[in-house]
Amino acid sequence: MNELMGRVLSFAKQVFPNQSDLYSRLASDGQSPKALMISCADSRVVPEQIMQAGPGDLFVCRNAGNIVPPYATQNGGVSSTVEYAVEALGVHDIIVCGHSDCGAMKALMNPEMLENMPNVAAWLRHSQAAKSVVERGYPGVENGERVRAASLENINVQIAHLRTHPSVAAAIARGEVALHGWFFDIAYGQVLALDGVSNQFMPIREDAPLPVALPASPRVAAERLEAAE
Repeated sequence: MNELMGRVLSFAKQVFPNQSDLYSRLASDGQSPKALMISCADSRVVPEQIMQAGPGDLFVCRNAGNIVPPYATQNGGVSSTVEYAVEALGVHDIIVCGHSDCGAMKALMNPEMLENMPNVAAWLRHSQAAKSVVERGYPGVENGERVRAASLENINVQIAHLRTHPSVAAAIARGEVALHGWFFDIAYGQVLALDGVSNQFMPIREDAPLPVALPASPRVAAERLEAAE
């Protein structure tokens, strides 16, 4: 704890003075983050560092397994964060970011690990679909590869859950929000992005367009129905 206190003091003495004008503007003008990132709480995954984001750039929600529960009338921290980001802050991009060697996904695929963690077990029910996909759609995959597959499929599942939230659904229909699925490989420092057309994860490359799970484009079913009449 003393080491952490030292870092706080170092921030106050060395970092803040060089960014005091930025913090002053943020304090007076409020925030306008560019994106909402929903990432795992794993200490090895630092969204601001991965995106090289400064103060005010990124709205972040972290939890075990980068999970977005489906929309329900019961309130929750993730649901409230998503709603606030879309409705109040007007973010145009939402990123669900999983990662390699994820403890939550290890527990999902090995339920015996959760014997003394009933709350975690209940939370991971929101990823049950990912487990089913891996068990039935990845024959012969074992050990670490099962966890990696679960991590990738879990990102897909949580993006589907995101679309059940009224604020997100309405913003998607207006063409104001794009959804992204990212996978951070800790050992290599590489980010893979989900391509919504091929449904494959591809490396983010400087010489290629960014793969997007669901690009921002108006999606209103009634228009298509009217055109068919």
